[in-house]
Amino acid sequence: MDIADQFTHVIKEHKGLIFKVAALYTNNLEDRNDLYQEIVYQLWKSFGSFYGQSKVSTWMYRVALNTAIYHLKQTKRRVDTIPLEVGADRFADEMDRLEEERIQQLYAHIQLLNLLERGIILLYLEGKSYDEIAAIVGITVSNVGTRISRIREKLRTQITKKQAIWN
Repeated sequence: MDIADQFTHVIKEHKGLIFKVAALYTNNLEDRNDLYQEIVYQLWKSFGSFYGQSKVSTWMYRVALNTAIYHLKQTKRRVDTIPLEVGADRFADEMDRLEEERIQQLYAHIQLLNLLERGIILLYLEGKSYDEIAAIVGITVSNVGTRISRIREKLRTQITKKQAIWN
């Protein structure tokens, strides 16, 4: 299998990862598609230098998150909060409506976080270990634990305040 075929296989296998990062750092379909393409381009550029020293998904997350953050800084776009289309890859029948609304609210609150916090919590919600998150984001494992704790508290506070306003 040549390098182009290997790359195509890796992208097809992990396209959901790229979509999730692109969706979290954009606020409309056009920007999401642009960022998706930019991430794939950056992955292609660095594919030859990936030597398997980490998992493919770890490497891809790192490239995708760095590309998303760089892309936002370069274009000086302000990311507005919009609900993430949770359930795009799930059948609506699988979740009851209340649970789906709660997840959408959670993602709306996640989009209020700063760029690094969003990346960390995305990886955490994906079930990545603290070691994997540290390798992807480039911080220490203990810093990951501290940041996740602070992010969870920040989200809890935001959600509690919003619920208090509605009640």
